[in-house]
Amino acid sequence: MTRPRPDTAPALPPVAPEVVAAAVESLTTRLRGRLDAAVAALAATPVGTADDGTYGIQCGVDARVTLTPGPSGTITTPDQARCTCLLSPRCLHRTAVLAAAPVAEAGPPAAGEPAAAPARSADRATATGPAPSTALTSSTGPAPSTARTSSTGPAPSAGQVRAAADLWTAGAAVLDAGVTAVGAVQRAEVLRAAHTARLAGLHRAEEAALDVVRRVRAAHDPDSPRRTGEVVAALRELLLVTHRLRAADPDPELIGGVRHPHRPDRPLRLYGVCREPVVEPGGRGGVVTRLVGDDGRWYALRDVRPGGAGRARRAGTAHVALRSFLSDHERLSRAGLVVTGAVVAPDGSLLAEPGVRATFAAGRPWTDVVPATVPAGPGQAPSPTVCTVEILAADGEGVLVRALTGDTPGPVLRLAPAHRHPALAHTANLRRLGACPGLRVRVLGRVDPERATTLRPLAVGPVSGSGAPTLALPEEWRGRADLGYDRLRDDHFPSGAAPCPPPSLLPGTAARPADPPLRHLRDLVELAVTGGRRAAAEPARTGDRDGRAAALRRGGFATGADLFAALGAVAARRSRDAFGRLAGDDQDHYAAQWLATAVYLAGTEAALGRALWQG
Repeated sequence: MTRPRPDTAPALPPVAPEVVAAAVESLTTRLRGRLDAAVAALAATPVGTADDGTYGIQCGVDARVTLTPGPSGTITTPDQARCTCLLSPRCLHRTAVLAAAPVAEAGPPAAGEPAAAPARSADRATATGPAPSTALTSSTGPAPSTARTSSTGPAPSAGQVRAAADLWTAGAAVLDAGVTAVGAVQRAEVLRAAHTARLAGLHRAEEAALDVVRRVRAAHDPDSPRRTGEVVAALRELLLVTHRLRAADPDPELIGGVRHPHRPDRPLRLYGVCREPVVEPGGRGGVVTRLVGDDGRWYALRDVRPGGAGRARRAGTAHVALRSFLSDHERLSRAGLVVTGAVVAPDGSLLAEPGVRATFAAGRPWTDVVPATVPAGPGQAPSPTVCTVEILAADGEGVLVRALTGDTPGPVLRLAPAHRHPALAHTANLRRLGACPGLRVRVLGRVDPERATTLRPLAVGPVSGSGAPTLALPEEWRGRADLGYDRLRDDHFPSGAAPCPPPSLLPGTAARPADPPLRHLRDLVELAVTGGRRAAAEPARTGDRDGRAAALRRGGFATGADLFAALGAVAARRSRDAFGRLAGDDQDHYAAQWLATAVYLAGTEAALGRALWQG
């Protein structure tokens, strides 16, 4: 019996990249032109599940697509997706369902797969691309140290070089078009190239390509928050890795490896820190309970399922099971845990595998267990950090604060909501904090990788022993309020009116965090990703009438100013052959210039962030 799911968004099983790519490749040109509209129509189509584990999607009067995942829950072969229409398997219905499903995680080649496969357009890309030794060098000087090569391993094989060149071409095409114009057909081309990289053993390049596809899909999801910086980082990683590989860079880190869960040698002693709501593209939502081990490493218990923001709101108090251990996320986030036989995923998630045993233990104040961190460098995920701040003023959805070291005032920072969805409590709690200037609180949050002066708070707590006004939280909260779930009320604040701040700290007059001119370069890099090459060419057309390049130079970012001008100029200059057709190396030249600019931007922003937080 088939029962429709209550979620409006399709809750489809993940699909292997090569299955999606092959389905799109089999379509006629006319059907490819209709694919994006067919994928969009599936957003309102219910998904049915049967008792035998199959999924059913009704795509028309005479067309029903059935997905039959394997034991892993993933569609890994073409025959696991069937349609009842006469054109199947080369039909629009089946392909649209596969293209709308989540992309499966990267993994090792299946048994029987060849170790390498020829890349369809790799030879062409290698022949027409810019010289590998100069692709990351502009007229302003060499790229940052993140692009330096290493000679500690053997050079990539000829097949790996061809696969990397093929993947570079696919990524450059995404950049040239812009995220808003990239549809299912172009995403499938990236997936096809990613599968070629997988067969060639280029694990890091494959993961980077799949990440680009996921970020591009999320950018098209109206329910997903706009995270342009994540798309920029994903494209930068893909183009940087493939550029160096197609230049035969021998650095073994470029090859990467298949990441597997591991079992620690000893029991894990963990301390709950906070709960964080999760809202993912495709209608998935839930909670992640963050924990810290004795060694200072971060761990997590994830509970993410179909249901969107509504489920993320409810999951904060839902049950959590780790084999025979049963508790709830709220209790666990404020207590301790001892895990024997633990199985830890590469991202730090605890897995409920056979042999795992967990028992409750005493917790500790999260201010004592959270390790001090600084902003992450390029390609690194930011870790939470703890700091003491004094509220200055409200600032829209955020709050302006001053960092404190003891009683010594530090830089002015901005607290911005970690999640802006109205079903979650972040924005309302920050608004309540912003209404009480002079209050001192401890903040657990992540430094925004795009803005070194912005902190995304996950939890707050009182500051003891300072004599300044601070929070008074309930005993059962154990000295912390999870901003995504716990609601701050009037009785949590000092009794009576908030202290009157000096005029310089009144809302609207508080000093804002320093915003360096480097933001002009970031704006252009992001505009190139979202709007494509046409949008990136705008500075060259206007002649920098708004003075952004000049502002960069005045601020001491001479290389940034040169890269700003060079990117606009390359975007506006379209090389053509004698017949007026676009030259083959034109797209590669533009992608190389964007990559040089993005690598410089990431390295410079990371250095500025370290200087701010360590200073």
